[in-house]
Amino acid sequence: MMRVLFFRPTLGEGGADRVTLTLLQRLDRSRFRPSLALVHKAGPFLADLPDDVAVHELGSPRLALSLPAFARILGRERPDVVFSTCSTSNVVASAAHGLTRSRARLVLSERNALYRGRGRRHLKQSTEVALKKLLYRRADLVTAVSQGVADELAAVVRLPAERIAVVYNPMVDDDLAARAAEPVDHPWFAPDAGVPVILACARLVPQKDYPTLLDAFVRIRRQRAARLWVLGEGPLRAELEERARGLGVGDDVRFAGFDKNPFKYMARARLLLHASRAEGLPGSLIQAMACGTPVVSTDCDFGPREVITDSGRDGFLVPVGDAAGLADRGLGLLGDPDLRARVSAEARRAAERFTVDASLRRYQAAIEG
Repeated sequence: MMRVLFFRPTLGEGGADRVTLTLLQRLDRSRFRPSLALVHKAGPFLADLPDDVAVHELGSPRLALSLPAFARILGRERPDVVFSTCSTSNVVASAAHGLTRSRARLVLSERNALYRGRGRRHLKQSTEVALKKLLYRRADLVTAVSQGVADELAAVVRLPAERIAVVYNPMVDDDLAARAAEPVDHPWFAPDAGVPVILACARLVPQKDYPTLLDAFVRIRRQRAARLWVLGEGPLRAELEERARGLGVGDDVRFAGFDKNPFKYMARARLLLHASRAEGLPGSLIQAMACGTPVVSTDCDFGPREVITDSGRDGFLVPVGDAAGLADRGLGLLGDPDLRARVSAEARRAAERFTVDASLRRYQAAIEG
């Protein structure tokens, strides 16, 4: 039985946290014995961890200072496999692996574009990429959440193709219909509400470009009644709430925070808007499409064009920063029930590529080598 030590900062609210939890819950216990190292033992998914998963808390002030603590755990536990499931923790995992001269198989998961947000090559990201060029060569395998991320790893980090594996996130499970059917206790989602709800589902950080999304919603509101329900938390919440009020749509935008079950909102929303400047593989698009919710997304690097494979058929793609494009496509879907039904059906079919079972098989192969 292989002892697999997973490593990440917390078990927080992001897509990678959800994926890590799924792996810890679903790995074949006849082949793997998983444990988890966290910089901070925190996050909403902690309560859902299986009882047999040991959790090691590093207790470092922040991830960048966690190298000595993780190296100590690595030396003490001596796992067969180290699996870092966070793009930012991969550098620490690789450095600790070298520092301890560990003989464990080292698997890293790259979950995002290497350059993202404003000033795509600003100092912090450039430093991180330089470290990855140096340290990723220690990895036995790097899993990439999309083909775009894999291609960037090969081109920028200069990893050989045989040490990169595309493994899509496990997003669509057998319990999706049941979770989508759970009630939503808010009048906006009542069957007789009358006003359509548009959903946004992403962390409140610059990369997700909520200013463009809010501008698109303002354009929609100029032409018809609609409401915007925002799922996600992040450091920009107060700023974005103030921006919505300043744009005159504060009463029609609800920043609802994080919810473990986004499916119940997706199943009741008329469409999902997504305005990211950069991605790895946006899970909210897959989740919404699996619920039959039409999606309008920016065509950013990377991921959306691998999820929405045929713009206009199983969803819509518009240029990054194009609030008018987001609004026009959104208005088209809101005003045309037949188009919405066609896109919904195609979206469900497209999302079938992202089943938990298919992804789990590939992750287990990556771990075993």
